[in-house]
Amino acid sequence: MDRKRFWLMAMKWHDLMFMHWPLKPEVLRPLLPAGLALDTYQGEAWIGIVPFRMTGVRPRLVPPVPGMSAFPELNVRTYVTAEGKRGVWFFSLDAANRLAVRVARWGFHLPYFDARMQCLPERDGIRYMSLRTHRDVAPAEFIASYRPTGPVRIPDPGSLDDFLTMRLCLYSAAPDGTIYRGDIAHAPWPLQPAEAEVERNTMADQLKIRLPDVPPLLHFAKRLDVVAWRIRKVASAST
Repeated sequence: MDRKRFWLMAMKWHDLMFMHWPLKPEVLRPLLPAGLALDTYQGEAWIGIVPFRMTGVRPRLVPPVPGMSAFPELNVRTYVTAEGKRGVWFFSLDAANRLAVRVARWGFHLPYFDARMQCLPERDGIRYMSLRTHRDVAPAEFIASYRPTGPVRIPDPGSLDDFLTMRLCLYSAAPDGTIYRGDIAHAPWPLQPAEAEVERNTMADQLKIRLPDVPPLLHFAKRLDVVAWRIRKVASAST
């Protein structure tokens, strides 16, 4: 059976900026649930803040619904492994779509939060603004302008760029601690070097950690088409 015929969701990611900072593994490891191992590159852990916008979000065999299938999203993440598979662990995902937030929280056990957001073209780049509005959670705000500064390049396998971006699954945790994995598929990332001016960034405050006082590693991607499957329990991380 061709597993790719049975994906659950399709979407397009646009105007995405990877912003990454290196951290000592001992800073991030305590923030992960049991059953997941922190993934490192040459001994360093990484935290990422990733603003972008989505369009064409839809379940399989259902066309996009106007007003419901396009919205900005902003995530805070690190990198983990389970059952030998490299993936992403999301500390938070802010989105400007109340229905999508609730579906993702219930159906994928992901820490999505309501936010008031804008992702707008600005000269040769993007103006991005996000203010978390979700009730009874830690506040978070992000305001920045960013743009590509060079040609598209596909990351070399085994490189740091590949380590940070080519992650074909996510991990999540249910309230009882059960770990789930959700697989995705897409073409190699069309990455471009980038620059950014950040006016406000409190996205890591919720973790009670301080981002390093160094410029982040930046990568821009104009568009990527993605499909995603249902989540499944990670057997080796069962509670």
